This record gives sequence, C-alpha cells and structure tokens, in this order.
Amino acid sequence: MTVELNHTIVAAKDKKASAQFLADILGLEVSPQYGPFIPVAIPNGVTLDYMEAGGGPITPQHYAFLVSEDDFDDIFGRIKDAGLTYWADPHHHTVNEINTNDGGRGVYWDDPNGHSLEILTRPYGSGS
Repeated sequence: MTVELNHTIVAAKDKKASAQFLADILGLEVSPQYGPFIPVAIPNGVTLDYMEAGGGPITPQHYAFLVSEDDFDDIFGRIKDAGLTYWADPHHHTVNEINTNDGGRGVYWDDPNGHSLEILTRPYGSGS
C-alpha cells in the first residue's frame, strides 16, 4: 500500500500574505491561486493550501519541515534577518536559541496567524 500526504489546508487571516511569508522564509515560491486556496508547494510534493479563516478564530497548528544542513543555515538566516523571535522548543520556553536534538539542529518560529513552524535537520528519534 502507498499512502502519501498530498496537501493540507492552512487557515489564515490573509491567505496571500501568509503563503508569501512561508515561501519567503523557506525560499520557495507561491503557486497560483487554485479555487479559494493559495498553495505553497514543498519539494517533496506536498502543498500547504492557505485559505482565509472567514473572520473566525484560527486554531494554531504545527508544521515541521525536514531540511538539509545547508538549507537550515539559509532558512535560519532569513528568520534572523526578518527579526522573528525563535525558540529551541515547541513550548516557546527557550527563546532565541536552536536545539541540537538527535545530533541535528532545529528551531521553531510563529507565522502571522499563530501557527508554529519548525525546521529540523534530523527526524526526531533518529539518534545522535
């Protein structure tokens, strides 16, 4: 059996601005609007489809991206250049630090809608 995640919908106050925020930080492109969605395609074939929340509250979600060491450096540089607060942990206790879990590096930051974004260079549980 083959099962792959194809896309997920990301609630946003401003779908265009939110999609552009993610694309800019990760060094990706925003795809053309498709129906009510503004997609950001991730290189593994998954898209994050931004959709306006319609004025209702947004329940924050967590989106983690596995990246190479070189990509981590580039993305982390853009996080710092944007003046974003970042954390070493998902609970936002260790501010302006990265983690070195499982022998890799990881960092968390928030998008404009309160979603928690993460980049990591080693999957959790992969050893050190």
